[in-house]
Amino acid sequence: MNHLADALLAASRQRPAQTFALETDGRVTTNADLLTLSGRYANLLRELGVTAGDRIAVQVEKSLGAVALYIAALRCGAIFLPLNTAYTPAEIEYFLGDAKPALFICDDGKRAALEPIAKASGAAVETLDDSGRGGSLNSKAVTHSSDHEDAARGADDLAVILYTSGTTGRSKGAMITADNLLSNARTLISSWRITDKDVLLHALPIFHAHGLFVGLHTILLAGASLVFLPKFDGNQVVDFLPSATMFMGVPTFFTRLIEHPDLARAATRIRLFVSGSAPLLAETHKQFSAITGQAILERYGMTETGMNTSNPFDGERRAGTVGFPLPGIEIRVADGDGKQVAKGDVGVIEIRGPNVFVGYWGMPQKTAAEFRADRYFISGDLGKIDEDGYIHIVGREKDLIISGGYNVYPKEVESEIDAIEGVDESAVIGLPHKDFGEAVTAVLVARKNATVCAETVKARLKDRLANYKQPKQVIIVSELPRNAMGKVQKAALREQYRNLYER
Repeated sequence: MNHLADALLAASRQRPAQTFALETDGRVTTNADLLTLSGRYANLLRELGVTAGDRIAVQVEKSLGAVALYIAALRCGAIFLPLNTAYTPAEIEYFLGDAKPALFICDDGKRAALEPIAKASGAAVETLDDSGRGGSLNSKAVTHSSDHEDAARGADDLAVILYTSGTTGRSKGAMITADNLLSNARTLISSWRITDKDVLLHALPIFHAHGLFVGLHTILLAGASLVFLPKFDGNQVVDFLPSATMFMGVPTFFTRLIEHPDLARAATRIRLFVSGSAPLLAETHKQFSAITGQAILERYGMTETGMNTSNPFDGERRAGTVGFPLPGIEIRVADGDGKQVAKGDVGVIEIRGPNVFVGYWGMPQKTAAEFRADRYFISGDLGKIDEDGYIHIVGREKDLIISGGYNVYPKEVESEIDAIEGVDESAVIGLPHKDFGEAVTAVLVARKNATVCAETVKARLKDRLANYKQPKQVIIVSELPRNAMGKVQKAALREQYRNLYER
Protein backbone atom coordinates (compact mmCIF):
# COMPACT_ATOMS: atom_id res chain seq x y z
CA MET A 1 0.00 0.00 0.00
CA ASN A 2 1.17 3.51 -0.85
CA HIS A 3 -0.70 5.74 1.61
CA LEU A 4 -0.73 8.96 -0.42
CA ALA A 5 -0.45 7.81 -4.05
CA ASP A 6 -3.20 5.19 -3.67
CA ALA A 7 -5.60 7.80 -2.30
CA LEU A 8 -4.76 10.46 -4.88
CA LEU A 9 -5.20 8.06 -7.80
CA ALA A 10 -8.26 6.12 -6.58
CA ALA A 11 -10.81 8.29 -8.40
CA SER A 12 -8.69 8.34 -11.58
CA ARG A 13 -8.57 4.56 -11.62
CA GLN A 14 -12.32 4.32 -11.11
CA ARG A 15 -13.12 6.80 -13.91
CA PRO A 16 -10.25 6.62 -16.42
CA ALA A 17 -12.18 8.30 -19.26
CA GLN A 18 -13.00 11.43 -17.22
CA THR A 19 -11.21 14.67 -18.06
CA PHE A 20 -8.46 15.45 -15.59
CA ALA A 21 -7.32 18.70 -17.17
CA LEU A 22 -8.13 21.04 -20.04
CA GLU A 23 -5.27 23.21 -21.30
CA THR A 24 -5.56 26.63 -22.89
CA ASP A 25 -4.82 25.22 -26.36
CA GLY A 26 -7.81 22.89 -26.06
CA ARG A 27 -5.78 19.75 -25.34
CA VAL A 28 -7.55 17.36 -22.97
CA THR A 29 -5.73 15.08 -20.52
CA THR A 30 -7.87 12.27 -19.15
CA ASN A 31 -7.40 10.39 -15.91
CA ALA A 32 -6.12 7.46 -17.99
CA ASP A 33 -3.51 9.75 -19.56
CA LEU A 34 -2.31 10.84 -16.11
CA LEU A 35 -2.07 7.23 -14.95
CA THR A 36 -0.18 6.22 -18.09
CA LEU A 37 2.37 9.01 -17.98
CA SER A 38 2.96 8.81 -14.23
CA GLY A 39 3.43 5.04 -14.55
CA ARG A 40 6.02 5.45 -17.30
CA TYR A 41 7.85 8.12 -15.35
CA ALA A 42 7.82 5.96 -12.21
CA ASN A 43 9.36 3.04 -14.09
CA LEU A 44 11.98 5.34 -15.59
CA LEU A 45 12.81 6.77 -12.16
CA ARG A 46 13.45 3.27 -10.91
CA GLU A 47 15.64 2.50 -13.92
CA LEU A 48 17.63 5.65 -13.13
CA GLY A 49 18.34 4.22 -9.69
CA VAL A 50 15.80 6.13 -7.59
CA THR A 51 14.64 4.06 -4.62
CA ALA A 52 12.16 4.66 -1.81
CA GLY A 53 13.35 7.47 0.44
CA ASP A 54 15.61 9.09 -2.18
CA ARG A 55 15.09 12.76 -2.89
CA ILE A 56 14.10 14.02 -6.34
CA ALA A 57 14.69 17.76 -6.79
CA VAL A 58 12.70 19.43 -9.57
CA GLN A 59 12.98 22.92 -11.09
CA VAL A 60 10.79 22.96 -14.18
CA GLU A 61 8.06 25.13 -15.65
CA LYS A 62 4.44 24.40 -14.83
CA SER A 63 2.99 21.68 -17.05
CA LEU A 64 0.88 18.56 -16.81
CA GLY A 65 4.09 16.61 -17.41
CA ALA A 66 5.42 18.13 -14.21
CA VAL A 67 2.23 17.07 -12.40
CA ALA A 68 2.69 13.51 -13.66
CA LEU A 69 6.31 13.62 -12.51
CA TYR A 70 5.20 14.53 -8.99
CA ILE A 71 2.72 11.63 -8.96
CA ALA A 72 5.44 9.32 -10.30
CA ALA A 73 7.80 10.31 -7.50
CA LEU A 74 5.13 9.41 -4.94
CA ARG A 75 4.43 6.12 -6.71
CA CYS A 76 8.07 5.04 -6.57
CA GLY A 77 8.38 6.10 -2.93
CA ALA A 78 10.74 9.03 -3.49
CA ILE A 79 10.67 12.28 -1.56
CA PHE A 80 9.69 15.13 -3.88
CA LEU A 81 11.54 18.45 -3.61
CA PRO A 82 9.97 21.17 -5.82
CA LEU A 83 12.05 24.31 -6.40
CA ASN A 84 10.91 27.76 -7.47
CA THR A 85 11.54 28.35 -11.16
CA ALA A 86 12.95 31.78 -10.33
CA TYR A 87 15.84 30.42 -8.25
CA THR A 88 19.26 31.27 -9.62
CA PRO A 89 22.10 28.73 -9.97
CA ALA A 90 23.65 30.09 -6.76
CA GLU A 91 20.42 29.33 -4.91
CA ILE A 92 20.02 25.90 -6.52
CA GLU A 93 23.52 25.02 -5.39
CA TYR A 94 22.48 25.45 -1.76
CA PHE A 95 19.31 23.35 -2.05
CA LEU A 96 21.01 20.47 -3.84
CA GLY A 97 23.94 20.55 -1.47
CA ASP A 98 21.62 20.44 1.52
CA ALA A 99 19.10 17.83 0.35
CA LYS A 100 21.56 15.59 -1.56
CA PRO A 101 18.98 14.35 -4.09
CA ALA A 102 19.62 11.25 -6.16
CA LEU A 103 18.13 12.99 -9.20
CA PHE A 104 17.71 16.59 -10.30
CA ILE A 105 15.25 17.41 -13.09
CA CYS A 106 15.51 20.84 -14.67
CA ASP A 107 14.35 22.76 -17.70
CA ASP A 108 16.06 21.87 -20.97
CA GLY A 109 17.42 25.37 -21.39
CA LYS A 110 19.03 25.44 -17.95
CA ARG A 111 20.84 22.11 -18.14
CA ALA A 112 24.22 23.54 -19.18
CA ALA A 113 24.28 25.94 -16.23
CA LEU A 114 22.87 23.55 -13.64
CA GLU A 115 24.35 20.17 -14.49
CA PRO A 116 27.81 20.89 -12.96
CA ILE A 117 26.09 22.06 -9.77
CA ALA A 118 23.92 18.96 -9.63
CA LYS A 119 26.80 16.60 -10.26
CA ALA A 120 28.85 18.26 -7.53
CA SER A 121 26.05 17.39 -5.09
CA GLY A 122 25.94 13.79 -6.34
CA ALA A 123 22.72 14.08 -8.36
CA ALA A 124 22.07 12.67 -11.81
CA VAL A 125 20.36 15.09 -14.22
CA GLU A 126 17.39 14.77 -16.55
CA THR A 127 15.29 17.45 -18.23
CA LEU A 128 11.68 18.37 -18.92
CA ASP A 129 10.77 21.14 -21.36
CA ASP A 130 8.29 23.98 -20.90
CA SER A 131 5.44 22.03 -22.46
CA GLY A 132 6.01 18.99 -20.25
CA ARG A 133 6.08 16.82 -23.37
CA GLY A 134 9.76 17.07 -24.31
CA GLY A 135 13.15 16.78 -22.68
CA SER A 136 15.27 13.75 -21.84
CA LEU A 137 12.72 12.50 -19.31
CA ASN A 138 10.07 12.07 -21.98
CA SER A 139 12.38 10.67 -24.65
CA LYS A 140 13.41 7.95 -22.20
CA ALA A 141 10.02 7.35 -20.61
CA VAL A 142 8.23 6.68 -23.91
CA THR A 143 9.73 3.18 -24.13
CA HIS A 144 8.65 2.21 -20.61
CA SER A 145 5.52 0.37 -19.56
CA SER A 146 2.74 2.35 -17.93
CA ASP A 147 2.14 -0.52 -15.49
CA HIS A 148 3.96 0.17 -12.26
CA GLU A 149 3.97 -1.64 -8.94
CA ASP A 150 3.87 1.30 -6.57
CA ALA A 151 6.29 1.30 -3.63
CA ALA A 152 4.91 0.55 -0.19
CA ARG A 153 4.80 3.78 1.81
CA GLY A 154 3.05 4.36 5.11
CA ALA A 155 1.25 7.34 6.59
CA ASP A 156 4.33 8.50 8.49
CA ASP A 157 6.81 8.17 5.62
CA LEU A 158 8.17 11.39 4.15
CA ALA A 159 6.55 12.40 0.87
CA VAL A 160 7.85 15.93 0.29
CA ILE A 161 10.51 18.36 1.44
CA LEU A 162 9.53 22.00 0.96
CA TYR A 163 12.13 24.65 1.62
CA THR A 164 10.89 27.54 3.69
CA SER A 165 12.49 30.69 5.00
CA GLY A 166 13.37 32.28 8.29
CA THR A 167 14.76 35.67 9.19
CA THR A 168 18.30 34.42 9.73
CA GLY A 169 20.47 31.75 8.18
CA ARG A 170 19.59 29.76 5.11
CA SER A 171 16.36 28.11 3.98
CA LYS A 172 15.09 25.14 5.97
CA GLY A 173 13.68 21.97 4.44
CA ALA A 174 10.29 21.18 6.00
CA MET A 175 9.79 17.41 6.09
CA ILE A 176 6.18 16.59 5.25
CA THR A 177 4.68 13.12 5.58
CA ALA A 178 2.13 11.33 3.44
CA ASP A 179 -0.55 11.74 6.08
CA ASN A 180 0.26 15.41 6.70
CA LEU A 181 -0.77 15.94 3.08
CA LEU A 182 -3.63 13.47 2.85
CA SER A 183 -5.36 14.45 6.08
CA ASN A 184 -5.22 18.12 5.12
CA ALA A 185 -6.63 17.57 1.64
CA ARG A 186 -9.51 15.50 3.00
CA THR A 187 -10.33 18.22 5.51
CA LEU A 188 -10.41 20.88 2.77
CA ILE A 189 -12.65 18.76 0.54
CA SER A 190 -15.15 18.46 3.37
CA SER A 191 -14.90 22.09 4.51
CA TRP A 192 -15.14 23.59 1.01
CA ARG A 193 -17.69 21.05 -0.31
CA ILE A 194 -15.52 19.94 -3.24
CA THR A 195 -17.12 17.20 -5.37
CA ASP A 196 -16.45 15.37 -8.62
CA LYS A 197 -18.63 17.98 -10.35
CA ASP A 198 -16.16 20.77 -9.62
CA VAL A 199 -13.74 22.30 -12.09
CA LEU A 200 -10.84 24.29 -10.62
CA LEU A 201 -9.32 27.07 -12.70
CA HIS A 202 -5.68 26.47 -11.76
CA ALA A 203 -3.44 29.52 -12.27
CA LEU A 204 -1.04 28.96 -9.35
CA PRO A 205 2.56 27.70 -9.61
CA ILE A 206 3.09 24.06 -8.66
CA PHE A 207 6.41 24.43 -6.85
CA HIS A 208 4.49 25.93 -3.92
CA ALA A 209 2.17 24.29 -1.35
CA HIS A 210 -0.82 26.35 -2.48
CA GLY A 211 -0.83 25.19 -6.08
CA LEU A 212 0.64 21.73 -5.59
CA PHE A 213 -1.21 20.53 -2.51
CA VAL A 214 -4.29 22.70 -1.98
CA GLY A 215 -5.01 22.90 -5.68
CA LEU A 216 -4.04 19.47 -7.01
CA HIS A 217 -4.59 17.14 -4.05
CA THR A 218 -8.15 18.24 -3.45
CA ILE A 219 -9.05 17.85 -7.13
CA LEU A 220 -7.48 14.40 -7.43
CA LEU A 221 -9.05 13.11 -4.23
CA ALA A 222 -12.50 14.42 -5.12
CA GLY A 223 -12.32 13.13 -8.68
CA ALA A 224 -12.83 16.66 -9.98
CA SER A 225 -11.20 18.38 -12.98
CA LEU A 226 -8.90 21.28 -13.82
CA VAL A 227 -8.65 24.06 -16.32
CA PHE A 228 -4.86 24.27 -16.32
CA LEU A 229 -3.24 27.65 -17.00
CA PRO A 230 0.56 27.81 -17.34
CA LYS A 231 0.61 30.95 -15.19
CA PHE A 232 -1.64 33.74 -13.99
CA ASP A 233 -2.78 36.01 -16.79
CA GLY A 234 -5.76 38.25 -16.01
CA ASN A 235 -7.24 38.03 -19.48
CA GLN A 236 -6.88 34.25 -19.64
CA VAL A 237 -8.39 33.83 -16.18
CA VAL A 238 -11.43 35.89 -17.16
CA ASP A 239 -11.73 33.97 -20.44
CA PHE A 240 -11.79 30.60 -18.65
CA LEU A 241 -13.76 31.49 -15.50
CA PRO A 242 -17.07 30.54 -17.21
CA SER A 243 -15.67 27.00 -17.67
CA ALA A 244 -14.91 26.53 -13.97
CA THR A 245 -16.64 26.35 -10.59
CA MET A 246 -13.68 27.22 -8.33
CA PHE A 247 -10.71 29.58 -8.38
CA MET A 248 -7.79 29.74 -5.97
CA GLY A 249 -5.29 32.59 -5.89
CA VAL A 250 -2.96 34.82 -3.95
CA PRO A 251 -4.06 38.40 -3.14
CA THR A 252 -2.17 39.75 -6.16
CA PHE A 253 -4.47 37.74 -8.45
CA PHE A 254 -7.57 39.30 -6.95
CA THR A 255 -6.27 42.88 -7.01
CA ARG A 256 -5.59 42.47 -10.73
CA LEU A 257 -8.89 40.78 -11.50
CA ILE A 258 -10.78 43.65 -9.86
CA GLU A 259 -9.40 45.93 -12.58
CA HIS A 260 -10.73 43.72 -15.39
CA PRO A 261 -13.92 45.12 -16.99
CA ASP A 262 -15.41 41.64 -17.68
CA LEU A 263 -14.91 40.13 -14.22
CA ALA A 264 -18.55 40.38 -13.11
CA ARG A 265 -19.84 38.67 -16.26
CA ALA A 266 -17.19 35.94 -16.21
CA ALA A 267 -17.54 35.04 -12.51
CA THR A 268 -21.20 34.06 -12.49
CA ARG A 269 -20.57 30.28 -12.54
CA ILE A 270 -17.82 30.26 -9.88
CA ARG A 271 -19.16 28.93 -6.59
CA LEU A 272 -15.97 29.46 -4.56
CA PHE A 273 -13.09 31.94 -4.68
CA VAL A 274 -10.25 31.12 -2.26
CA SER A 275 -7.35 33.39 -1.30
CA GLY A 276 -4.22 32.55 0.64
CA SER A 277 -0.40 32.56 0.87
CA ALA A 278 -0.40 36.21 1.97
CA PRO A 279 -2.82 38.51 3.79
CA LEU A 280 -5.74 39.76 1.73
CA LEU A 281 -6.50 43.42 2.32
CA ALA A 282 -10.01 44.02 3.64
CA GLU A 283 -10.40 46.65 0.92
CA THR A 284 -9.71 44.04 -1.78
CA HIS A 285 -12.22 41.66 -0.17
CA LYS A 286 -14.92 44.32 -0.22
CA GLN A 287 -14.20 45.52 -3.76
CA PHE A 288 -14.28 41.99 -5.14
CA SER A 289 -17.57 41.27 -3.40
CA ALA A 290 -19.10 44.47 -4.74
CA ILE A 291 -18.19 43.53 -8.32
CA THR A 292 -18.99 39.80 -8.29
CA GLY A 293 -21.52 39.44 -5.48
CA GLN A 294 -19.26 36.78 -3.94
CA ALA A 295 -17.18 36.91 -0.79
CA ILE A 296 -13.65 35.56 -1.18
CA LEU A 297 -12.94 32.75 1.28
CA GLU A 298 -9.64 33.56 2.97
CA ARG A 299 -7.70 30.84 4.73
CA TYR A 300 -4.39 30.58 6.59
CA GLY A 301 -1.64 28.07 6.01
CA MET A 302 2.09 27.57 6.21
CA THR A 303 4.68 25.50 4.39
CA GLU A 304 5.18 23.49 7.57
CA THR A 305 1.51 22.81 8.25
CA GLY A 306 -0.55 23.05 5.10
CA MET A 307 -3.89 24.72 5.77
CA ASN A 308 -4.76 25.56 9.38
CA THR A 309 -7.85 27.75 9.27
CA SER A 310 -10.60 28.81 6.91
CA ASN A 311 -13.38 31.29 6.81
CA PRO A 312 -16.66 29.37 6.75
CA PHE A 313 -18.18 27.97 3.58
CA ASP A 314 -21.58 28.81 5.09
CA GLY A 315 -21.74 31.90 7.23
CA GLU A 316 -19.87 35.18 7.28
CA ARG A 317 -16.53 35.29 5.51
CA ARG A 318 -15.16 38.14 7.53
CA ALA A 319 -12.77 40.51 5.75
CA GLY A 320 -9.43 40.87 7.47
CA THR A 321 -9.64 37.48 9.19
CA VAL A 322 -8.65 33.91 8.32
CA GLY A 323 -11.69 32.32 9.92
CA PHE A 324 -11.65 29.37 12.31
CA PRO A 325 -9.45 26.31 12.87
CA LEU A 326 -10.16 23.54 10.39
CA PRO A 327 -11.68 20.35 11.84
CA GLY A 328 -9.11 18.28 13.70
CA ILE A 329 -6.65 21.17 13.99
CA GLU A 330 -6.00 22.95 17.28
CA ILE A 331 -4.85 26.56 17.42
CA ARG A 332 -3.94 28.69 20.37
CA VAL A 333 -2.56 32.21 20.70
CA ALA A 334 0.22 32.13 23.27
CA ASP A 335 2.84 34.24 24.96
CA GLY A 336 6.54 33.56 24.72
CA ASP A 337 6.28 30.68 27.19
CA GLY A 338 3.48 28.91 25.35
CA LYS A 339 0.80 30.05 27.79
CA GLN A 340 -2.50 30.91 26.12
CA VAL A 341 -3.32 34.63 26.17
CA ALA A 342 -6.73 36.15 26.81
CA LYS A 343 -9.23 36.39 23.95
CA GLY A 344 -8.55 39.50 21.90
CA ASP A 345 -4.93 39.76 23.03
CA VAL A 346 -2.11 39.43 20.52
CA GLY A 347 0.31 36.53 20.81
CA VAL A 348 2.09 33.90 18.76
CA ILE A 349 -0.10 31.44 16.86
CA GLU A 350 0.68 27.82 17.78
CA ILE A 351 -0.72 24.84 15.90
CA ARG A 352 -1.24 21.15 16.61
CA GLY A 353 -2.82 18.53 14.36
CA PRO A 354 -2.25 15.79 11.78
CA ASN A 355 -1.27 18.44 9.24
CA VAL A 356 1.83 19.62 11.13
CA PHE A 357 5.18 18.62 9.64
CA VAL A 358 7.66 16.41 11.50
CA GLY A 359 10.70 18.66 11.45
CA TYR A 360 13.42 20.38 9.41
CA TRP A 361 15.71 18.33 7.20
CA GLY A 362 19.08 17.86 8.89
CA MET A 363 18.24 20.34 11.69
CA PRO A 364 17.26 18.43 14.84
CA GLN A 365 18.07 21.34 17.14
CA LYS A 366 16.03 23.79 15.08
CA THR A 367 13.17 21.29 15.00
CA ALA A 368 13.22 20.88 18.78
CA ALA A 369 13.20 24.66 19.26
CA GLU A 370 10.08 25.09 17.10
CA PHE A 371 7.86 22.68 19.06
CA ARG A 372 6.41 22.93 22.57
CA ALA A 373 6.54 19.92 24.87
CA ASP A 374 2.86 19.28 24.10
CA ARG A 375 3.68 19.19 20.33
CA TYR A 376 2.24 22.57 19.41
CA PHE A 377 4.24 24.09 16.54
CA ILE A 378 5.32 27.69 17.13
CA SER A 379 4.33 29.38 13.88
CA GLY A 380 6.13 32.70 14.32
CA ASP A 381 2.95 34.50 13.21
CA LEU A 382 1.39 37.03 15.52
CA GLY A 383 -2.36 36.85 15.81
CA LYS A 384 -5.43 37.17 17.97
CA ILE A 385 -8.84 35.52 18.30
CA ASP A 386 -11.79 37.88 18.52
CA GLU A 387 -14.98 37.49 20.55
CA ASP A 388 -16.67 35.59 17.73
CA GLY A 389 -13.79 33.14 17.39
CA TYR A 390 -12.39 34.54 14.12
CA ILE A 391 -8.60 34.43 13.90
CA HIS A 392 -6.72 37.55 12.84
CA ILE A 393 -3.12 37.49 11.58
CA VAL A 394 -1.52 40.75 12.66
CA GLY A 395 2.09 40.28 11.59
CA ARG A 396 5.25 38.26 11.99
CA GLU A 397 6.98 37.64 15.26
CA LYS A 398 10.19 38.07 13.34
CA ASP A 399 10.86 39.95 10.14
CA LEU A 400 9.87 37.45 7.48
CA ILE A 401 8.51 39.14 4.36
CA ILE A 402 5.71 37.51 2.34
CA SER A 403 5.63 39.06 -1.12
CA GLY A 404 3.17 37.79 -3.71
CA GLY A 405 2.66 34.66 -1.66
CA TYR A 406 6.37 33.80 -1.45
CA ASN A 407 8.53 33.93 1.64
CA VAL A 408 11.54 36.24 1.57
CA TYR A 409 13.92 36.36 4.49
CA PRO A 410 15.79 39.65 4.82
CA LYS A 411 19.15 38.21 5.84
CA GLU A 412 19.74 36.59 2.45
CA VAL A 413 18.95 39.80 0.56
CA GLU A 414 21.01 41.89 2.99
CA SER A 415 24.01 39.60 2.54
CA GLU A 416 23.92 40.14 -1.21
CA ILE A 417 23.53 43.92 -0.86
CA ASP A 418 26.30 44.22 1.72
CA ALA A 419 28.67 42.49 -0.68
CA ILE A 420 28.24 45.26 -3.25
CA GLU A 421 31.18 47.64 -3.47
CA GLY A 422 30.48 50.90 -1.67
CA VAL A 423 27.70 49.56 0.58
CA ASP A 424 28.37 49.79 4.30
CA GLU A 425 25.25 48.07 5.66
CA SER A 426 21.65 47.40 4.76
CA ALA A 427 18.28 46.54 6.25
CA VAL A 428 15.62 44.80 4.18
CA ILE A 429 11.99 45.20 5.20
CA GLY A 430 8.54 44.43 3.87
CA LEU A 431 6.17 47.33 3.26
CA PRO A 432 2.43 47.25 2.47
CA HIS A 433 1.76 46.89 -1.25
CA LYS A 434 -1.58 46.63 -3.03
CA ASP A 435 -0.52 43.87 -5.43
CA PHE A 436 2.12 41.92 -3.51
CA GLY A 437 0.85 42.17 0.06
CA GLU A 438 4.33 43.20 1.07
CA ALA A 439 7.01 44.69 -1.17
CA VAL A 440 10.66 43.86 -0.52
CA THR A 441 12.38 47.15 0.22
CA ALA A 442 16.06 47.80 0.91
CA VAL A 443 17.35 50.63 3.08
CA LEU A 444 21.11 51.00 2.93
CA VAL A 445 24.00 53.13 4.07
CA ALA A 446 26.88 53.88 1.68
CA ARG A 447 30.47 53.82 2.84
CA LYS A 448 32.18 57.14 3.41
CA ASN A 449 33.25 58.76 0.15
CA ALA A 450 31.61 55.97 -1.87
CA THR A 451 29.06 56.57 -4.60
CA VAL A 452 26.17 54.11 -4.60
CA CYS A 453 22.92 54.52 -6.52
CA ALA A 454 19.69 52.54 -6.28
CA GLU A 455 19.76 51.36 -9.90
CA THR A 456 23.28 49.97 -9.52
CA VAL A 457 22.20 47.96 -6.50
CA LYS A 458 19.18 46.56 -8.34
CA ALA A 459 21.31 45.63 -11.33
CA ARG A 460 23.84 43.78 -9.16
CA LEU A 461 21.08 41.73 -7.54
CA LYS A 462 19.40 40.73 -10.78
CA ASP A 463 21.47 37.59 -11.35
CA ARG A 464 22.00 36.76 -7.67
CA LEU A 465 18.44 36.51 -6.37
CA ALA A 466 15.09 35.24 -7.62
CA ASN A 467 12.93 38.06 -8.96
CA TYR A 468 10.48 38.01 -6.05
CA LYS A 469 13.36 38.55 -3.58
CA GLN A 470 14.70 41.61 -5.36
CA PRO A 471 13.86 44.97 -3.77
CA LYS A 472 11.09 46.94 -5.43
CA GLN A 473 12.79 50.08 -4.17
CA VAL A 474 16.22 50.88 -2.75
CA ILE A 475 16.48 53.76 -0.29
CA ILE A 476 19.86 55.28 0.59
CA VAL A 477 20.16 56.91 4.02
CA SER A 478 22.95 58.32 6.16
CA GLU A 479 22.36 55.89 9.03
CA LEU A 480 20.02 53.12 10.19
CA PRO A 481 18.00 53.51 13.40
CA ARG A 482 19.33 51.44 16.30
CA ASN A 483 18.35 50.63 19.86
CA ALA A 484 20.59 50.94 22.92
CA MET A 485 22.14 47.56 22.16
CA GLY A 486 23.04 48.62 18.63
CA LYS A 487 20.42 46.45 16.92
CA VAL A 488 18.84 47.91 13.80
CA GLN A 489 15.22 48.86 14.48
CA LYS A 490 13.35 47.49 11.50
CA ALA A 491 10.02 48.34 13.08
CA ALA A 492 11.02 52.00 12.98
CA LEU A 493 11.95 51.69 9.31
CA ARG A 494 8.64 50.02 8.48
CA GLU A 495 6.79 52.82 10.22
CA GLN A 496 8.84 55.52 8.54
CA TYR A 497 8.27 54.18 5.03
CA ARG A 498 4.91 52.43 5.46
CA ASN A 499 3.20 54.65 2.85
CA LEU A 500 6.01 54.39 0.30
CA TYR A 501 3.98 52.40 -2.24
CA GLU A 502 0.85 54.52 -1.90
CA ARG A 503 2.49 57.48 -3.55
